Amino acid sequence: MTENNLADLGTSPDEVQFRFRDDEPADHGTVTVDACCDQTNATAVRIEPGDDARTLLPFLDRLALVEVNFPSFGDGRGYSSARILREAGYKGELRAVGDVGIDQLSHMRRCGFDAFAPDKALDTDDAERAFATWDNVYQRTIDGRSTIPQRRHGVGQ
Repeated sequence: MTENNLADLGTSPDEVQFRFRDDEPADHGTVTVDACCDQTNATAVRIEPGDDARTLLPFLDRLALVEVNFPSFGDGRGYSSARILREAGYKGELRAVGDVGIDQLSHMRRCGFDAFAPDKALDTDDAERAFATWDNVYQRTIDGRSTIPQRRHGVGQ
């Protein structure tokens, strides 16, 4: 198998550097969004930039893993995919893969990512600091934390 074909199979669970789940990581390759919609047994899918995460909504109950590819640091479309899936009730593993950097980790967690497989390993101490950044937040997101306005006015606590 060529290196390009191997890349098409998805990320191996041993390449996942950070994971915030108690269940076992999915250990099988992912399929494309189009293939997922055509197969009744697909349990892992990879969203590429340009794919519409809403296409997966009818299949969320069978998906154990959704990988969202970040091909470059400046491509933020994956944040929207994550939020769409979590707001629709997706409970499975949501893994950020690709060009994932330290300064993105906190924001990715807030959007619903619970596993991270960066192309290049990140410094663990830097990542721990990044995940712990911003105890107080202004915007409501998937992580369920009360926002500063909610705390200030005693709402949603």
